[in-house]
Amino acid sequence: MKASANGQFIITWEEPKSVAAEAYRILRTNLQFVSPDERPRTILVTSPGPGDGKSTITANLATSLAQAGVQVIAVNGDLRRPSLHNLFRVRNSVGLTSVLVGQATLDAALQQTMVPRVRVLPSGPIPPNPSELLGSRRMQAVLNELRELADLLLIDAPPVLAVTDAGLLARIVDACLLVISIGQTPRELAVSAKEQLEQVGARLLGVVANRVDRGTGGYYYYYYHESMLDGLARSQSWWQRLLQRRRTRRHSAGRPAAADD
Repeated sequence: MKASANGQFIITWEEPKSVAAEAYRILRTNLQFVSPDERPRTILVTSPGPGDGKSTITANLATSLAQAGVQVIAVNGDLRRPSLHNLFRVRNSVGLTSVLVGQATLDAALQQTMVPRVRVLPSGPIPPNPSELLGSRRMQAVLNELRELADLLLIDAPPVLAVTDAGLLARIVDACLLVISIGQTPRELAVSAKEQLEQVGARLLGVVANRVDRGTGGYYYYYYHESMLDGLARSQSWWQRLLQRRRTRRHSAGRPAAADD
């Protein structure tokens, strides 16, 4: 297994026959069927809070789509704590911020990755005013330009509850995916994140439940249609059942909880 210097790697690229890689292929298929008549061209990937795995989901989904022949551009829209460049092992000296302030062209900032059909627009230097840049008319123009260069844009955004950035971006993309981490994301925060995205008029495709351990020693990734998010607000929701199933399996196996990656 090859990993970047900080230990991060893209499992769909490094271990394409793994169970986790197959889960991403299922996610890819679900997205392809979620709206066959009007497929989104720009998808925002966000989460309620930090550490839910949104950047990992973005990188692996981009890779899985590319493996199916889709031309993908992964955009690092997290201008506060960028990590997408680490996953794809590209430099971050020039990127989205450079383009937004006129210091670089898109051609200069876009980088080919080790994955065929996947290019990355990294964040570039961290600016003092991320929200102002992401909410600018120039950001809309950059997205329009990028749409002409690929079949699909995946935008890794900051957590929706932490800062206003994700809400600003959600207004100008076609659709959003919400990533939650089983055992880490509190249910009430997941509900709040869903409500905030709805308040800005975002089209929520669904939720990706990350780090669902099925007792096999590895993490799985589940995709749920947006309508299933309503269950988050009810007693004995699917969220609670997943957590209970996770605890029961660990108890019966006599194993401690796995550390988050």
